[in-house]
Amino acid sequence: MNIINKNIDGGKPFDWGKTSEDYAKFRDIYPQEFYDKITERKLCVDGQTVLDIGTGTGVLPRNMYRYGAKWIGTDISEKQIEQAVLLSKGLNIDYYTMSAEDLQFPDNSFDVITACQCFWYFDHEQIMPKMYRMLKPNGRILVLYMAWLPFEDRIANASEALVLKYNPDWSGAGETIHPIFIPECYNERFELIYHEEYPINVHFTRESWNGRIKACRGIGASLSEDEINAWEQEHLKLLSEVAPKEFDVLHYAAIAELKKI
Repeated sequence: MNIINKNIDGGKPFDWGKTSEDYAKFRDIYPQEFYDKITERKLCVDGQTVLDIGTGTGVLPRNMYRYGAKWIGTDISEKQIEQAVLLSKGLNIDYYTMSAEDLQFPDNSFDVITACQCFWYFDHEQIMPKMYRMLKPNGRILVLYMAWLPFEDRIANASEALVLKYNPDWSGAGETIHPIFIPECYNERFELIYHEEYPINVHFTRESWNGRIKACRGIGASLSEDEINAWEQEHLKLLSEVAPKEFDVLHYAAIAELKKI
């Protein structure tokens, strides 16, 4: 389904369902350190029940399943959930197609609610009271994010410039290391008890980096098929000129932990 938000990409419609197959193949890229930061906070571990909002293809539940928590994932895109179910075969993870604003789980259901790469899409005035209600006493909201750093990494810079050539209104460009923004409405019922931002290297081949960029909002989720094909042809040529066959791309990751009060 198309999502339109005047604060994102100048209001250009995007649909994650359009890029679900590429998303499933190329966006399961978080290094082990990313997950270690979560378990070091004693979150999403054995004995806990976790709701992952905006789960996409289930990257977080699938990779953290081994730590013993019971996971439920929700996403607004039916096609994303279809991929999550396929990739989670054999794992006891429940998935539901629903928007964050339409969540209807019982009170005191979850120890942790996670939101990875999706927090800024929500209507926070609507969702904050629902998360408060669904969390157990002392429950946590865990907001997670990772992005490449175009000003520090030359390959990321070159790829980002090409995204902007095809989609000038894409607002995902120009990332720098900064804390995750938490809207003021959360101060009413939650306390920000921890945040951290740290550099992290992510390994790619030319094929996997091309797939990663193709599966971003600025390309696969918003452009036409002809535009995507033209961009990909140009991007693969660019990578053959600026990137070795395998390489690391400098990213930063960020975590914000909010406690129910």
